[in-house]
Amino acid sequence: MTSITPRSEYPRPDFTRNEWLNLNGPWNFDFDDHNRGLREEWYLNHHFSNKIIVPYAFQSKLSGIQTNEFHDVVWYERCFTIPEEWQEKKIHLHFGAVDYRATVWINGRFVCAHEGGHTSFYADITDALISGENRVVVRAEDSSTDLEQPRGKQYWEVDSGGIFYTRTTGIWQTVWLEPVSPSYLDRVKLTPNIDTGEVSIEYIVQNRKGKQELEIEITSKGQIVANDKVQVHLVQRKNKHIVSLEDFANGEGKLWSPETPHLYHVEFRLKEDDVLLDKVQSYIGMRKISIQDGKIELNNKPYYMKLVLDQGYYPDGLLTAPTDEDIKRDIVLTKEMGFNGVRKHQKVEEPRYLYWADQLGLLVWGEMANSHTFTDRSVKRMASEWQEAIERDYNHPSIVAWVPLNESWGVPRLKRDPRQAHHLVSMYSLTKSIDSSRLVISNDGWEHTISDILTIHDYEGEKEVLTERYSALENVLKYTPADRSLYVNGFQYHNEPIMVTEFGGIAYQKSDWQGWGYTAASNADDFIRRYYHVVSALLESPLVQGFCYTQFTDIEQEINGLLTYDRQAKVDLNIIRTINEGKKLTFTE
Repeated sequence: MTSITPRSEYPRPDFTRNEWLNLNGPWNFDFDDHNRGLREEWYLNHHFSNKIIVPYAFQSKLSGIQTNEFHDVVWYERCFTIPEEWQEKKIHLHFGAVDYRATVWINGRFVCAHEGGHTSFYADITDALISGENRVVVRAEDSSTDLEQPRGKQYWEVDSGGIFYTRTTGIWQTVWLEPVSPSYLDRVKLTPNIDTGEVSIEYIVQNRKGKQELEIEITSKGQIVANDKVQVHLVQRKNKHIVSLEDFANGEGKLWSPETPHLYHVEFRLKEDDVLLDKVQSYIGMRKISIQDGKIELNNKPYYMKLVLDQGYYPDGLLTAPTDEDIKRDIVLTKEMGFNGVRKHQKVEEPRYLYWADQLGLLVWGEMANSHTFTDRSVKRMASEWQEAIERDYNHPSIVAWVPLNESWGVPRLKRDPRQAHHLVSMYSLTKSIDSSRLVISNDGWEHTISDILTIHDYEGEKEVLTERYSALENVLKYTPADRSLYVNGFQYHNEPIMVTEFGGIAYQKSDWQGWGYTAASNADDFIRRYYHVVSALLESPLVQGFCYTQFTDIEQEINGLLTYDRQAKVDLNIIRTINEGKKLTFTE
């Protein structure tokens, strides 16, 4: 076990408080394969026989356990002591993510339960605390074979195979404690408007009282551009305030983009009779994503999206990045290859990734981890967790599109079951009802209902075929990827922008393990030639407004990455960048 706290950075960088206590590191741990823990009241007393390093799932090497065996119920325990200076505060216990269903006790007392393997939750544990040492126990239940559960790429067989990978069970993101005043700022929703130079701020104050006010200070490179003070409404739970930025009024406002990722610092101070109750640090990027006359625009100008498919897996941590530096490095490598964005595939990515995308400048398509069958229960689970994901990640300027479903996963009978088409429409509308500021794709790849972009998955490897297919709209609309129609019966094309959001997938073995891809290269020169042919065909199309190449890295049995699984370049990254920039290359056949 290690004495260094893993993942020691603050886990929620868009809503930061200075005081907090990281609970990552060694925890006591046990499998509960016979599901005896509840009956035997392990939350009251139990001798744990194993240890685990949180926040890494037991399937990962970094957890200290590493096994692919099915263990659907696991238990965690650790002790902690509340700092003396927190004694008059409320204490919140936060979980970045626990896959899939979590139940939490403090000193044998139930404090919360949560369902959803990718989203955050917290509990007010103040009343359950005792003086001195306290004990937290977590039970996580994650069915290895439940296809109604939103699981994304986590395979329901023991060993990974095909396009599916090793599962993640239990705690897989940071656990931390945070003190707050009895009245505190619970949530903010920041919406930029570059056309007016304003920021819409919706906020919730818990346990609000009379004569409370919220101070809002926005700065740009240390210079104050907004400084407002608003009264907290005593009756309304959610309040809204519009802030004007002085530099935009002066014509000097700075926009956020991958090329110029400027961020405004925001500080919230909740006060009562000039007494500071809460202080939260955040930030905002002034950017706009929209469609105008059938064209994708970023900040009111046409913008070609060059994305790479990123599954967010790591050899030693699986869904959990080993370190914060690993996350940052992924984004740096992505940009070095000439991509301006990523499609995070079948994973609701952790906030630290989104933070670095905001800071360094990278577009992100946020995607829900799908279930793999259609039932009333799967619909309820998908809709519930997806709402939590959008709410958690709303403030990140890097996110420009939401993808609730991929390739008809979880809706396999769209042609015969009208309920499944209704589900696609409802997920599109649900997403728009929470966030109307971003683009939404109802079903990425094919069988669209209502979508802001017509997205197509196309693993054709010959340039001539791709060039012909994307030379005319008629050719595009008659294409049936994987023998699927581009639109569900009753829906049709309405001048949506066209993007090819999965293509390539060229296998090239540059590591010890073998695997597969959609086509295969025999050496580095062959790989570069094949990559150039598929990318240049799309860049030369008069119709295609962006692409997403498959994929960023090799993963387990897939060797179709631009990088190996451990992030080593397969070919010179400058060549990849040159191709992505649309420069002409010639080859000797």
